[in-house]
Amino acid sequence: MQLIDPDASPQPISASEHDPYAAIRLGNFRLYWIGNLIATLGLQMQAAALIWEVYQRTASKLALGWVGLVQVIPVLSLALLAGHVADRMDRKSILMAALALSGLASLGLALVSFFQIPVAAMFACLFLTGVARAFQQPAKSSFLPQIVPREHFSNAVTWSLGGFQLASVMGPALGGWVLALSGYAYVVYLLEAAAAAIFIFLLVGVRRSEVAAPHESPTLKSLGEGIGFVWSTKVILGAMALDMFAVLLGGATALLPVYAKDILEVGEVKYGCLLSAPAVGALVMSMALVYRRPMAKAGQTLLWAVAGFGVATIVFGFSTSFWISLTALFLTGAFDCISVVVRHTLVQLLTPDRMRGRVSAISGMFISASNELGGFESGLVAHLSTPMISVVGGGVGTLVVVAAAAMSVPQLRKYGRLDGKDQPLGEVAAEAALVGELKCE
Repeated sequence: MQLIDPDASPQPISASEHDPYAAIRLGNFRLYWIGNLIATLGLQMQAAALIWEVYQRTASKLALGWVGLVQVIPVLSLALLAGHVADRMDRKSILMAALALSGLASLGLALVSFFQIPVAAMFACLFLTGVARAFQQPAKSSFLPQIVPREHFSNAVTWSLGGFQLASVMGPALGGWVLALSGYAYVVYLLEAAAAAIFIFLLVGVRRSEVAAPHESPTLKSLGEGIGFVWSTKVILGAMALDMFAVLLGGATALLPVYAKDILEVGEVKYGCLLSAPAVGALVMSMALVYRRPMAKAGQTLLWAVAGFGVATIVFGFSTSFWISLTALFLTGAFDCISVVVRHTLVQLLTPDRMRGRVSAISGMFISASNELGGFESGLVAHLSTPMISVVGGGVGTLVVVAAAAMSVPQLRKYGRLDGKDQPLGEVAAEAALVGELKCE
């Protein structure tokens, strides 16, 4: 298996020759994909059970916001260091160590839940989960190009995203079923610890291309290289910022326990369905994207998709019907999937391998800020006003962000084919080349 050349232009296979199952036929990727699917399934089950238990034990909307904030603090604080480590050490070992820490944190949550230890102890375990995520995200993202050849990389990205969405669909629903059948959240936490252990076991058999990573201590210059690359590559910066602010303002997932219990008046099973609805929409959209030609106007498609996300969020905020709410959440997931595909593809294909860990860490900071800080923002606004004002206001804010991005980042608005076929170097790569970031040292 050859190492991906970060300086080469993408050479996508024509639509007529495209094999949708090319990556999954590779043994190494298949082991990774199955393990990642199981681990993500466990995390999604745990997330559903966690916010349900916290709300049951505290009856506090603000506490739901703290669930996200406690996890995002270490992610944001350690992101640059974690990215540097991923570029300087063995990414597979880092990933396995992070999974082990995540599993231990889940065991801690199980003990807290079983013995009914004060909720503050749950937040301590969640902080450890955040530390694990900080190192896991850049290691995982930059590990994928080492186990998949370039000609199948975009297919592997699609399968990875599809697996994540599949787990996101099944996880919350299974979490709701386990809660309903057992009556105890700690059972879900134990299942997540087991899922992390399975992924570690499968990773042992994954072989990857060896990379001679330079051994150097983290310095301000090395830590800042990724920031400089993202800042100089306006299309990547615009896509990241748009995705971050849209989900930061428009995300309503953190308030789903409130909507399920107090507004829609449904139980655990329908709550799990609501939590799964965005992932169902994203899964359907990701499968549709597998079989379609590359986006001809990726920038405009991204802007329209985020606008659709905002409109669907507004509909959900006003809804008092379970089925309307379910449909709106489905659409938020479908629109968000387009945003994720565009952003992730740009980051992976336009970043040299020696910097993938650091750039992936920055991307992870954007994701964490949008999800966890968005959850805290939603909980805080709902605490100070009402859940409807929080969600509807966030949807309106998303539309404002789309308009601002379209006007302030013309490179994003004008960006063409997502695979870069119509611009082998293009404006994006040319901007990065000005600061010498496209050549490996």
